[in-house]
Amino acid sequence: MQNPIKSSKIIGVAVVSTLMWLPTVARPQAPSDSAKTQTDKQQKVAAIKESIAKNQAQLRQYTWTETTQISLKGEVKKEEQKQCQYGPDGKVQKTPIENPASSQTSQQQSGTGRRGGRIKKEIVEKKVGELKDYMEKVGALVHEYVPPDPEKIQMAQAAGNVSVQPASTDAATLTIKNYKKEGDSVDLGFDTNTKKVRSYNVHTYLENPKDDPVTLAVSFATLPDGTNYAQRTVLDAPAKKIQVNTTNAGYKKQAQ
Repeated sequence: MQNPIKSSKIIGVAVVSTLMWLPTVARPQAPSDSAKTQTDKQQKVAAIKESIAKNQAQLRQYTWTETTQISLKGEVKKEEQKQCQYGPDGKVQKTPIENPASSQTSQQQSGTGRRGGRIKKEIVEKKVGELKDYMEKVGALVHEYVPPDPEKIQMAQAAGNVSVQPASTDAATLTIKNYKKEGDSVDLGFDTNTKKVRSYNVHTYLENPKDDPVTLAVSFATLPDGTNYAQRTVLDAPAKKIQVNTTNAGYKKQAQ
Protein backbone atom coordinates (compact mmCIF):
# COMPACT_ATOMS: atom_id res chain seq x y z
CA MET A 1 0.00 0.00 0.00
CA GLN A 2 1.38 3.43 -1.03
CA ASN A 3 2.26 5.87 1.75
CA PRO A 4 -0.48 8.58 1.73
CA ILE A 5 1.95 11.23 2.96
CA LYS A 6 4.37 10.45 0.16
CA SER A 7 1.55 10.47 -2.39
CA SER A 8 0.32 13.86 -1.24
CA LYS A 9 3.85 15.28 -1.56
CA ILE A 10 4.13 14.00 -5.12
CA ILE A 11 0.74 15.49 -6.02
CA GLY A 12 1.72 18.78 -4.39
CA VAL A 13 4.90 19.00 -6.37
CA ALA A 14 3.00 18.25 -9.59
CA VAL A 15 0.43 20.94 -8.85
CA VAL A 16 3.10 23.52 -8.05
CA SER A 17 4.97 22.64 -11.24
CA THR A 18 1.78 23.03 -13.28
CA LEU A 19 0.98 26.38 -11.69
CA MET A 20 4.52 27.60 -12.42
CA TRP A 21 3.96 26.95 -16.15
CA LEU A 22 0.52 28.51 -16.36
CA PRO A 23 1.61 32.19 -16.41
CA THR A 24 4.02 31.45 -19.23
CA VAL A 25 1.42 29.68 -21.33
CA ALA A 26 -1.39 32.12 -20.67
CA ARG A 27 0.63 35.37 -20.94
CA PRO A 28 0.03 37.20 -24.25
CA GLN A 29 3.15 37.08 -26.40
CA ALA A 30 4.67 40.44 -27.37
CA PRO A 31 5.92 40.71 -30.94
CA SER A 32 9.31 38.99 -31.10
CA ASP A 33 12.44 40.68 -32.42
CA SER A 34 12.42 38.29 -35.37
CA ALA A 35 8.85 39.30 -36.27
CA LYS A 36 9.77 42.99 -36.11
CA THR A 37 12.83 42.35 -38.25
CA GLN A 38 10.74 40.48 -40.80
CA THR A 39 8.20 43.31 -40.97
CA ASP A 40 10.96 45.90 -41.35
CA LYS A 41 12.55 43.88 -44.14
CA GLN A 42 9.25 43.58 -45.99
CA GLN A 43 8.68 47.32 -45.74
CA LYS A 44 12.15 48.11 -47.08
CA VAL A 45 11.83 45.63 -49.94
CA ALA A 46 8.44 47.11 -50.84
CA ALA A 47 9.91 50.64 -50.79
CA ILE A 48 12.78 49.57 -53.05
CA LYS A 49 10.47 47.91 -55.59
CA GLU A 50 8.21 50.95 -55.63
CA SER A 51 11.18 53.29 -56.09
CA ILE A 52 12.58 51.25 -59.00
CA ALA A 53 9.24 51.09 -60.82
CA LYS A 54 8.56 54.80 -60.36
CA ASN A 55 12.04 55.79 -61.44
CA GLN A 56 11.92 53.68 -64.62
CA ALA A 57 8.74 55.50 -65.62
CA GLN A 58 10.43 58.87 -65.08
CA LEU A 59 13.51 57.90 -67.10
CA ARG A 60 11.36 57.23 -70.16
CA GLN A 61 10.89 60.98 -70.54
CA TYR A 62 14.61 61.54 -71.18
CA THR A 63 17.27 61.25 -73.84
CA TRP A 64 20.93 61.01 -72.85
CA THR A 65 24.45 60.30 -74.08
CA GLU A 66 26.15 57.02 -73.26
CA THR A 67 29.96 56.83 -73.46
CA THR A 68 31.57 53.40 -73.41
CA GLN A 69 35.24 52.45 -73.10
CA ILE A 70 36.37 48.88 -73.65
CA SER A 71 39.73 47.99 -72.11
CA LEU A 72 41.80 44.88 -72.65
CA LYS A 73 44.54 44.11 -70.13
CA GLY A 74 44.21 47.63 -68.76
CA GLU A 75 44.56 49.41 -72.12
CA VAL A 76 41.62 51.19 -73.76
CA LYS A 77 40.99 49.52 -77.12
CA LYS A 78 37.70 51.07 -78.14
CA GLU A 79 35.57 54.06 -77.22
CA GLU A 80 32.16 54.94 -78.56
CA GLN A 81 29.24 57.23 -77.85
CA LYS A 82 25.55 56.63 -78.37
CA GLN A 83 22.41 58.73 -78.09
CA CYS A 84 19.89 56.86 -75.96
CA GLN A 85 16.19 56.99 -75.29
CA TYR A 86 13.38 54.59 -74.43
CA GLY A 87 11.32 53.25 -77.29
CA PRO A 88 7.59 52.44 -77.36
CA ASP A 89 8.40 48.84 -76.33
CA GLY A 90 10.02 50.05 -73.10
CA LYS A 91 13.53 49.14 -74.23
CA VAL A 92 16.43 51.57 -74.60
CA GLN A 93 17.16 52.54 -78.20
CA LYS A 94 20.77 53.53 -78.96
CA THR A 95 22.02 55.50 -81.97
CA PRO A 96 25.81 55.70 -82.55
CA ILE A 97 27.34 59.19 -82.48
CA GLU A 98 30.19 59.83 -84.91
CA ASN A 99 33.18 61.46 -83.26
CA PRO A 100 35.00 63.61 -85.89
CA ALA A 101 38.22 63.81 -83.86
CA SER A 102 38.34 60.04 -83.40
CA SER A 103 37.52 59.48 -87.08
CA GLN A 104 40.30 61.83 -88.19
CA THR A 105 42.80 60.08 -85.93
CA SER A 106 41.82 56.70 -87.36
CA GLN A 107 42.28 57.96 -90.92
CA GLN A 108 45.73 59.33 -90.09
CA GLN A 109 46.77 56.05 -88.50
CA SER A 110 45.58 54.10 -91.53
CA GLY A 111 47.55 56.26 -93.98
CA THR A 112 50.29 54.70 -96.11
CA GLY A 113 52.89 56.93 -94.49
CA ARG A 114 52.32 55.29 -91.13
CA ARG A 115 52.50 51.62 -91.83
CA GLY A 116 53.30 50.80 -88.20
CA GLY A 117 50.20 52.61 -86.98
CA ARG A 118 48.05 50.86 -89.57
CA ILE A 119 49.36 47.43 -88.57
CA LYS A 120 48.81 48.17 -84.91
CA LYS A 121 45.25 49.28 -85.67
CA GLU A 122 44.61 46.06 -87.60
CA ILE A 123 45.91 43.96 -84.70
CA VAL A 124 43.66 45.82 -82.27
CA GLU A 125 40.65 45.40 -84.54
CA LYS A 126 41.38 41.67 -84.84
CA LYS A 127 41.51 41.27 -81.07
CA VAL A 128 38.30 43.24 -80.66
CA GLY A 129 36.67 41.11 -83.37
CA GLU A 130 37.74 37.89 -81.65
CA LEU A 131 36.14 39.08 -78.45
CA LYS A 132 32.97 40.33 -80.13
CA ASP A 133 30.98 37.15 -79.57
CA TYR A 134 32.11 36.98 -75.97
CA MET A 135 31.15 40.60 -75.37
CA GLU A 136 27.75 40.07 -76.97
CA LYS A 137 27.10 37.24 -74.52
CA VAL A 138 28.25 39.39 -71.61
CA GLY A 139 26.08 42.27 -72.83
CA ALA A 140 23.02 40.02 -73.04
CA LEU A 141 23.74 38.77 -69.52
CA VAL A 142 24.04 42.29 -68.15
CA HIS A 143 20.63 43.20 -69.58
CA GLU A 144 19.17 40.47 -67.37
CA TYR A 145 20.32 42.42 -64.32
CA VAL A 146 20.06 46.07 -65.35
CA PRO A 147 17.80 47.74 -64.56
CA PRO A 148 16.78 45.70 -61.51
CA ASP A 149 13.41 44.06 -62.02
CA PRO A 150 10.81 44.48 -59.23
CA GLU A 151 9.14 41.20 -60.27
CA LYS A 152 12.40 39.25 -59.93
CA ILE A 153 12.96 40.83 -56.52
CA GLN A 154 9.45 39.73 -55.53
CA MET A 155 10.13 36.17 -56.70
CA ALA A 156 13.43 36.07 -54.81
CA GLN A 157 11.71 37.34 -51.68
CA ALA A 158 9.01 34.66 -51.95
CA ALA A 159 11.76 32.03 -52.25
CA GLY A 160 13.49 33.33 -49.12
CA ASN A 161 16.52 34.62 -51.05
CA VAL A 162 16.35 38.24 -49.88
CA SER A 163 18.06 39.72 -46.85
CA VAL A 164 18.30 43.32 -45.65
CA GLN A 165 21.17 44.74 -43.65
CA PRO A 166 20.73 48.26 -42.23
CA ALA A 167 24.17 49.72 -42.84
CA SER A 168 23.12 52.88 -40.98
CA THR A 169 19.99 54.68 -39.87
CA ASP A 170 19.46 56.22 -43.30
CA ALA A 171 20.71 53.42 -45.55
CA ALA A 172 20.10 49.75 -46.15
CA THR A 173 21.64 47.03 -48.30
CA LEU A 174 19.33 44.56 -49.99
CA THR A 175 21.09 41.30 -50.89
CA ILE A 176 19.42 38.94 -53.35
CA LYS A 177 20.70 35.42 -53.91
CA ASN A 178 19.94 33.41 -57.07
CA TYR A 179 18.48 36.50 -58.75
CA LYS A 180 18.96 35.20 -62.29
CA LYS A 181 21.27 32.21 -61.97
CA GLU A 182 22.01 29.65 -59.31
CA GLY A 183 24.82 31.03 -57.18
CA ASP A 184 24.69 34.66 -58.36
CA SER A 185 24.07 37.61 -56.06
CA VAL A 186 22.91 41.19 -56.24
CA ASP A 187 23.61 43.89 -53.63
CA LEU A 188 21.41 46.94 -53.83
CA GLY A 189 22.22 50.01 -51.71
CA PHE A 190 19.13 52.05 -50.80
CA ASP A 191 18.80 55.46 -49.14
CA THR A 192 15.82 55.09 -46.82
CA ASN A 193 15.36 58.85 -46.47
CA THR A 194 15.29 59.83 -50.14
CA LYS A 195 13.90 56.45 -51.27
CA LYS A 196 16.63 56.24 -53.91
CA VAL A 197 18.88 53.43 -55.08
CA ARG A 198 22.48 54.55 -54.57
CA SER A 199 24.50 51.51 -55.62
CA TYR A 200 23.96 48.24 -57.44
CA ASN A 201 26.52 45.43 -57.50
CA VAL A 202 26.17 42.14 -59.36
CA HIS A 203 28.25 38.97 -59.06
CA THR A 204 27.37 36.49 -61.78
CA TYR A 205 28.90 34.35 -64.55
CA LEU A 206 28.42 33.23 -68.15
CA GLU A 207 28.69 29.43 -68.13
CA ASN A 208 30.73 28.55 -65.06
CA PRO A 209 31.15 30.68 -61.90
CA LYS A 210 34.83 29.71 -61.64
CA ASP A 211 35.81 30.05 -65.30
CA ASP A 212 33.65 32.97 -66.47
CA PRO A 213 32.88 35.28 -63.54
CA VAL A 214 31.36 38.65 -64.36
CA THR A 215 30.96 41.55 -61.95
CA LEU A 216 29.01 44.74 -62.41
CA ALA A 217 29.21 47.87 -60.24
CA VAL A 218 26.72 50.68 -60.82
CA SER A 219 26.76 54.07 -59.10
CA PHE A 220 23.81 56.43 -59.31
CA ALA A 221 23.16 60.17 -59.40
CA THR A 222 19.99 62.26 -59.27
CA LEU A 223 18.61 64.75 -61.81
CA PRO A 224 17.09 68.10 -60.68
CA ASP A 225 13.54 66.70 -60.81
CA GLY A 226 14.50 63.81 -58.52
CA THR A 227 14.88 61.16 -61.22
CA ASN A 228 17.61 58.65 -60.43
CA TYR A 229 19.97 57.39 -63.15
CA ALA A 230 22.97 55.10 -63.55
CA GLN A 231 25.82 57.58 -63.74
CA ARG A 232 28.61 55.05 -64.11
CA THR A 233 28.75 51.32 -64.75
CA VAL A 234 31.92 49.21 -64.52
CA LEU A 235 31.80 45.69 -65.92
CA ASP A 236 34.67 43.29 -65.25
CA ALA A 237 35.22 39.99 -67.07
CA PRO A 238 38.54 38.84 -65.54
CA ALA A 239 38.69 35.58 -67.51
CA LYS A 240 39.29 37.63 -70.67
CA LYS A 241 40.95 40.57 -68.87
CA ILE A 242 38.20 42.86 -70.15
CA GLN A 243 36.76 45.90 -68.44
CA VAL A 244 33.92 48.02 -69.81
CA ASN A 245 33.36 51.50 -68.37
CA THR A 246 30.09 53.19 -69.24
CA THR A 247 29.04 56.70 -68.23
CA ASN A 248 25.70 58.38 -68.83
CA ALA A 249 25.33 62.16 -69.07
CA GLY A 250 23.54 64.99 -70.88
CA TYR A 251 20.03 64.06 -69.79
CA LYS A 252 17.32 66.08 -71.51
CA LYS A 253 13.58 65.68 -71.46
CA GLN A 254 12.05 64.67 -74.77
CA ALA A 255 9.66 67.04 -76.48
CA GLN A 256 6.09 66.04 -75.73
